[in-house]
Amino acid sequence: MNVLIISSVWVEPQSSAAGSRMLQLIGLFLSKDWKITYASTASPSEYATDLTKKGIDTISIALNDASFDVFIKDNSPDIVLFDRFMVEEQFGWRVAQQCPDALRILDTEDLHCLRKARHQAVKENRIFNENDLLSDIAKREIASIYRCDLTLMISEYEMELLQEFFKVPRKLLHYLPFVLSPVLGDFIPFEERAHFIAIGNFLHAPNWDATLQLKKVIWPEIRKTIPDAQLHVYGAYASEKVLQLHNPKEGFYVKRRAEDAIEVISKAKVLLAPLRFGAGLKGKFIDAMQCGTPSVTTQIGAEAMQGDFTWGGAIEDDVYAFAKAATALYTYKNLWKVAQDHGRILINNRFQRVDFEDGFYDVIMQYKNTLTAHRQANFTGQMLLHHTLQSTKYLSKWIEEKNKKENVKK
Repeated sequence: MNVLIISSVWVEPQSSAAGSRMLQLIGLFLSKDWKITYASTASPSEYATDLTKKGIDTISIALNDASFDVFIKDNSPDIVLFDRFMVEEQFGWRVAQQCPDALRILDTEDLHCLRKARHQAVKENRIFNENDLLSDIAKREIASIYRCDLTLMISEYEMELLQEFFKVPRKLLHYLPFVLSPVLGDFIPFEERAHFIAIGNFLHAPNWDATLQLKKVIWPEIRKTIPDAQLHVYGAYASEKVLQLHNPKEGFYVKRRAEDAIEVISKAKVLLAPLRFGAGLKGKFIDAMQCGTPSVTTQIGAEAMQGDFTWGGAIEDDVYAFAKAATALYTYKNLWKVAQDHGRILINNRFQRVDFEDGFYDVIMQYKNTLTAHRQANFTGQMLLHHTLQSTKYLSKWIEEKNKKENVKK
């Protein structure tokens, strides 16, 4: 199989969970010895993984430019993976036009319309309800899901939401969470660890909001009980407003990007993530469980991760209960050790690669071999693709001609 991945970013596993997720998908394709090309509209990044070392071809592509048509026709992929729905909007119609027999797969990372709706509810200081989902973002995202042959979902909760609320057919969706190796339990002991930790890309709004929650309410409560405690806050792309929160006198340390997230999480006693909105799975908790580091989070933070297992730490939505749980985990070794064991059991039962890889390959081959019938059964998707080909195509052509004229003037 010849696989083309199209993205608006380069793969940065140390910057976000999305980068780790993409590496996992690439690993699944590579294990079958499939040829992979990774195409991105982003500028070069010093933090990006060198995919060429894995035998992957990389190429920079331009938006609204016919050069992509020439490239993809020459590449002639069997499978095209769109990294998020915005990329499918930009390139899906070109893929359908130039390579109609390619299997089109969308990787959502998380359900953007859910994250945006929850964010709006928080900003308006009210309870989220499902009617908040009926937004323009939802219309775009659901349309993208229909236009693709298969959409990869990382969250069981979002799988259910798409089917029950938006009435998306189950056959268009495939559950593929983080796919990991077993955690054996060789962790740094309690006595050799120090400090609380928070970690997450600051460009991601839920992480910035959680940092403010810690700074304003939760951390002062923790310091009342543990006056000499330190919180080390790590995150890629820290702006000036983030750096201004740094205050050693309060034990609040902004550390910027972690060069090795696993290393800093492994050395911490407790990870804190008071997430008030968001979607998908959170990579920080996967890292924490792999490191044997208990975590305290909210219902939204733990959503779609816990399943029927006990959380490796505590889940509290009330900020004062959150602070109390964090303090207890930090202070009592026996409680901390039990939480550590719960995290290891959870991750080893919920996110093992061996439990998902065969099903992933099977659905790809099934749809690839019955592509015509599969698409005929998805008339809504074909209708949306038809209108997208007309509207997006001519908007893109207009932008392309406009750019040509501007370049001539220069």
